[in-house]
Amino acid sequence: MKLKPFKLERFFARYEFSAPYLLSSSDCEAMTIGDLLALEPDATQKFHAHWLGYTESTGNPALRTAIAGLYQHIEPGQILVHNGAEEAIFNFMNAVLDHGDHVLVHYPCYQSLLEVVSGIGCEVTLWETHEADGWELDLDFLERNLQPNTRAIIFNCPHNPTGYLMSQAKLEAIFQLARERNILIFSDEVYRGLERNPADTLPAACDLYENAVSLGVMSKSLGLPGLRIGWIATRNHEIYTAMENFKDYLTICNGAPSEFLATLALRHRETIIGRNLQIIKDNLALLNPFFDYYSELFNWTPPKAGSTAFPSLKLEQDMDIEEFCINLVEHQGILLLPGTMYGWGNQNFRLGFGRKSLPDALAKLDRYLKERWAKE
Repeated sequence: MKLKPFKLERFFARYEFSAPYLLSSSDCEAMTIGDLLALEPDATQKFHAHWLGYTESTGNPALRTAIAGLYQHIEPGQILVHNGAEEAIFNFMNAVLDHGDHVLVHYPCYQSLLEVVSGIGCEVTLWETHEADGWELDLDFLERNLQPNTRAIIFNCPHNPTGYLMSQAKLEAIFQLARERNILIFSDEVYRGLERNPADTLPAACDLYENAVSLGVMSKSLGLPGLRIGWIATRNHEIYTAMENFKDYLTICNGAPSEFLATLALRHRETIIGRNLQIIKDNLALLNPFFDYYSELFNWTPPKAGSTAFPSLKLEQDMDIEEFCINLVEHQGILLLPGTMYGWGNQNFRLGFGRKSLPDALAKLDRYLKERWAKE
């Protein structure tokens, strides 16, 4: 398999750990090990006594039980724990898909959702969404592009980078099309739990459809990317077994300390996500008027869920987004992610608003824009 360079990750490798003002991060506010252990009175003692031997390749039983509790119809034995979401994506696509399979991929998307299937030799149709349509998924396009060799439909909702969230009716319509043709669903749900309106929270794909694989991770909604713990949940035993076997050629098992801390965090999931939702709410209270004020410069679609949005420079500004973002980070220390890192046009950029540092970074951006465009 030959994979193209991961544009987004290479861009972040260049700037993420040196730029003082981060406005593009996809995750929520992280916490220290000490803060996490403080959630339970005896957690520190138990952590110090935790055994550092090999762990079970499928994941610690207590962790799998905690993850299964996030779903309605999933048992711990239907959870396969990975080293982050990236490994789970790579595993599914290599273990389940074959050269010549046709796959539809929700687009724009995190590059691995597209690049790995392409590297395998699958035929790929981009299920493209557009800012002018509020990033809405088009069911008619999906149905028209299903083929006899369509093996899987891949989508991400809540969506990175746009913040789009489909309706439950649309989700069920996708499953109906898949069920009629025995097509697999790979549902990237790493931002699940960050819906502005809890009533909009979608059921997990694995709960609604027997041939669906739901992807979860500690990194996004819970803001714990340093644990490197992700998972898949599926009721399809054949898929599960194929992925379990293939994982033996990847990391085999996960880090024991990370599994302990992830299990602890999941026991306090509501508290942690509640904190992160408050940060998001506070930040959006700044972002919405900011983009109203700069409506001559930017298009802004308020996100319904997640911790990212995908605004754009208006075309009349006659400026390439990559030029804009690189100038901004190299001369002002403000990091935005140009949409070109998604292979997407030349006007959009990802903005992340799940961290406490956003007010300072946004104030810095505001000063720059006022100087650059002399807006009073």
